[in-house]
Amino acid sequence: MAFELNGKTYETDEEGYLANLSQWDTDAAVYMAKEDDCDLDENHWQVINFLREYYDEYQIAPAVRVLTKAIGKKLGKDKGNSKYLYELFPYGPAKQACKYAGLPKPTGCV
Repeated sequence: MAFELNGKTYETDEEGYLANLSQWDTDAAVYMAKEDDCDLDENHWQVINFLREYYDEYQIAPAVRVLTKAIGKKLGKDKGNSKYLYELFPYGPAKQACKYAGLPKPTGCV
């Protein structure tokens, strides 16, 4: 599967995750979010950028519990909780945010 955007083809798996992580850019993130009827705002980008930094450091996409705890440490308790993250990413904070961040599906997500 794939989608084309600005003359560039983005290869994806059957669930819409990028097949090649190096293809990620902000245009791809916005496109994938719009496909889910989600408009990315500053709060979404904080989580997406956090996930990309986390992946760069640990080479793994965090499951939702790890994500929630790590976000809390970095961005504060008001953002490091499931309620806040599910408001931003209703299809699952780890799963949906990782998709928009161009990362693989987190382990433990079905």
